[in-house]
Amino acid sequence: MYSALKKEFEQELKNILKFWSTVAIDEEKGGFYGSIDNDNQPDENAVKGLVLNARILWSFAAGYNLTGDNAYLKNAERAYHYIADNFIDKEFDGAYWSVTSNGKPADTKKQIYALSFAIYAFSEYYMATKESDALELAKSLFRDIEKHSFDDQKGGYLEALTRDWQPIDDLRLSDKDANEKKTMNTHLHILEAYTNLFRIWPDEFLKRQITALIDNFTQHIVNANTNHLDLFFDEDWQVRSNIISYGHDIEASWLLLEAAEVIHDEGLISQIKKLSVKMAEASVKGIEPNGAMNYEYEVDKNHLIAEKHWWVQAEALVGLLNAYELSGQQHFYDAFVNVWQYIKQHIIDHKKGEWYWGRNADGTLINEHKAGFWKCPYHNSRACIEVINRLDRIS
Repeated sequence: MYSALKKEFEQELKNILKFWSTVAIDEEKGGFYGSIDNDNQPDENAVKGLVLNARILWSFAAGYNLTGDNAYLKNAERAYHYIADNFIDKEFDGAYWSVTSNGKPADTKKQIYALSFAIYAFSEYYMATKESDALELAKSLFRDIEKHSFDDQKGGYLEALTRDWQPIDDLRLSDKDANEKKTMNTHLHILEAYTNLFRIWPDEFLKRQITALIDNFTQHIVNANTNHLDLFFDEDWQVRSNIISYGHDIEASWLLLEAAEVIHDEGLISQIKKLSVKMAEASVKGIEPNGAMNYEYEVDKNHLIAEKHWWVQAEALVGLLNAYELSGQQHFYDAFVNVWQYIKQHIIDHKKGEWYWGRNADGTLINEHKAGFWKCPYHNSRACIEVINRLDRIS
């Protein structure tokens, strides 16, 4: 039963990375294009974001670590050197939020979310190459975050700072976010990054910070009444939003457990396994009869945002299969299969490659680019890799 399904995900991983190996490479200016539309036409002058480039690096390094395909390693090397040469701030440390299409600093703020993805990517690249400079860059960014963003009074991490690490007025990741000092999203991706770093550098202080991050989730971020995540907080961890993000719920459900397992904390593992299933159970309320998971629900307005974003479907694959592994409950496996069917029918661009941004509530395509600041190969390539490994385990 599982072998045919596993082959589908192996093929889809190849398809995704083929797009980024061919359509996305910027031969003229170096690295990868900053933006590509749904017709696979690049914007040669688009600004290049750290999040996009770090996720490209992670995806090719992880693809190589799974398959041993040297073509993936070559593209990982391309991404690594582009980030190291163009994004790393040689004067103030850290890394820029974005650079121009020519690789010059564009937005020089230090967004902790983006620095976390660089750590995540450098760690994966070190696993592939054992290149000591990559490990040193990851450790250096870890120290930057701990020195400048960690709140040693209230715990957790502040969202963003200026280039020289001073307070900044606009902390937001994007226009749709609340301008608050602490966010679920950044904490989730610091945790994810620190977890990957710990695999290659099992440092005791790093382990303590991972444990503290998991505690931030269990004490502040996971809502004890609903098992959904609260999204925005002030410095004192007072909740500043009332929105359910189904994709983040299901993504966090498996990333929290991964972190507890990587640091080998048996007490935490036992606690998080139970929480993980509860979070998955809460998130499936966002799944439609057609198998797709909705984007968000604005509780105060009783308003469902019934868009079907690519990344939400990708994280649903992993989180639902994880919940099935933990609980043995068939409905999680059935939901996993159904979301995969939806992805194949409505999200994958079978003609031109990669995945569309998503579908509107009425089923029409969302008019967003196929590659850009936020549209990267990481959610979908990682889903394929995770599913391949998990299907191996359960079979």
